[in-house]
This record gives sequence, structure tokens and C-alpha cells, in this order.
Amino acid sequence: MSWIKKELKYIKKAIPQICQGLILFALAISGLAVALLLRHFGFNGYVIAGGGVLIELIAILLCYILFRTYLKKEEGPSSVEKGKKKKN
Repeated sequence: MSWIKKELKYIKKAIPQICQGLILFALAISGLAVALLLRHFGFNGYVIAGGGVLIELIAILLCYILFRTYLKKEEGPSSVEKGKKKKN
């Protein structure tokens, strides 16, 4: 039974990441959903393509905002520079 408690604690800690994953999934398919919805309402291909691309661009921007914390650049010397030694 202790392993069940351990797994439940792990899932409880992972809830924010699970929610973020669901949001990213929804953003990834939003362009397709809008295109299907516009097609259902009878819009022509130019409107469908433009709407889908516009929604996907907005989704990419929102994904970037969500992933901003993971994309921070490492400050200081890079790992390649750390391993190099000057030869005289």
C-alpha cells in the first residue's frame, strides 16, 4: 500500500505539468479545430486557411509564453568553453 501512496504523491506533484500539457495539446489542435468549424459553416478555402494559420500563430505565441521558463539561456561560459584549456 505504501507504493500507492507514493504514486499518488507523485501524481499530485505533477498536476501542474499535466494541466500545462493539456493546454499545449489544446493549443496545438486549435488551428485544425477552427478550420473544421469554418468549413462546417460554409466558408471558402482562403478564409479557412487564413483563420487556421492565424490561430496557429497565436497558439505558438502562447506556447512560447508557457515554455519561457524552460528556454532560459545559460549565463556564463558555455559547456564547450568550460572544457577548453589555453595552449601556449
